[in-house]
Amino acid sequence: MGFDTQFRPPDPAGTNAALLRRLLCVRGLRAFADGYVSLLLPLYLIALGMGPVEVGLVATATLLGSGVLTLLTGLHAWRFSYRGLLLLASLLMTATGFGFAFVQHFVPLLIIAAVGTLNPSSGDVSVFLPLEHALMSHTVDDKTRTAAFARYSLIGSLSAAFGALFAGAHEAIVGLLKVDTTTVLQSMFVLYGLIGLACGLIYRALPQEVEHGERVPGAPLKQSRRTAYTLAALFSLDAFGGGLVVQSLLALWLFQQFELSTAVAGTIFFWTGVLSAASYLVAVRIAHRIGLVNTMVFTHLPANILLVLVPFMSTLHWAVALLLIRSALSQMDVPTRSSYVMAIVTPEERAAAASVTAVPRSMASAVSPMIAGYMLSASTFGWPLVVAGAVKITYDLLLLVMFRQRPPPEEVP
Repeated sequence: MGFDTQFRPPDPAGTNAALLRRLLCVRGLRAFADGYVSLLLPLYLIALGMGPVEVGLVATATLLGSGVLTLLTGLHAWRFSYRGLLLLASLLMTATGFGFAFVQHFVPLLIIAAVGTLNPSSGDVSVFLPLEHALMSHTVDDKTRTAAFARYSLIGSLSAAFGALFAGAHEAIVGLLKVDTTTVLQSMFVLYGLIGLACGLIYRALPQEVEHGERVPGAPLKQSRRTAYTLAALFSLDAFGGGLVVQSLLALWLFQQFELSTAVAGTIFFWTGVLSAASYLVAVRIAHRIGLVNTMVFTHLPANILLVLVPFMSTLHWAVALLLIRSALSQMDVPTRSSYVMAIVTPEERAAAASVTAVPRSMASAVSPMIAGYMLSASTFGWPLVVAGAVKITYDLLLLVMFRQRPPPEEVP
């Protein structure tokens, strides 16, 4: 019997299903907002007179700030109501959107980026993450946990893809309404803030059991501390490499190298998102056959080899082709990784473990965008992609060696 079935009390009147629906709904809204903001962020900052280095610094600030906030939330969430923390996170998202819409100077924007929820990457890097992961783990059993995380990732990826496609709408609005680009971009950040309000309204209706903490009691890391810290160190390495190719900077490289329009870039990232979404469903089937750790490694490794090859492509068509193939492989580790972490720690430590292992997605990658911005300002070759691929390949090999013999409960005969 797995951790979940031992720990979770009987489900009162469909509370689990209602909770899961709300978690998936909010995930979709946030991913849509992140999808278009990650593409429009560099354009907005450049329209305000900033350059690649400033774009990299803002991206670094968002990741660093999110990392600190996510770590504090995960380690201390057991003291508070998850519902209350999610409502505060939604309000912070609203404040971030309005702040970027109405502030135009670099230093204040840097501060807002550091304390807000803005996400320059295509993945989920936010204070919402440890809370949602912990709650999700208590709505399913061991056998359906990976599938639930795949649905969570699927909805996020598809929503982010449509968000990337939506990013190109600002050019049509500029031409249709005859207004300046900066004004339209500011309105997009206002929309981001309004989406944060919508998330808050959905979380306001969470079941009372979640509000009072009766269904998902938590505890700080104790029994699972060594495991969580080891995984955190490995994920830090992967996150550092990923920070070199966050979507905002990858878009900036495409703008520089191939002089793409926002609409074309949005279309490319739409299809990369669709392929990533489809891969989540495939990841569940693969994991059932070869296990979670093997799925993480043997899909991630070829994707990173392709990433190294992208800058060597002389034409846009070949570069996009490799990016698309990579997208079909590179994200299979997302639901499997989340499921694996939740499986090998005790149930009461899940929020803390989710935070400690997710924070590297912000903390370790916080320096990377600044380095990538410097690389792009010095050369248009695409060195960030080469370095990112090499670092992530190293992570894949280390993960395989260190955790292949540590299966989750459902894989134990």
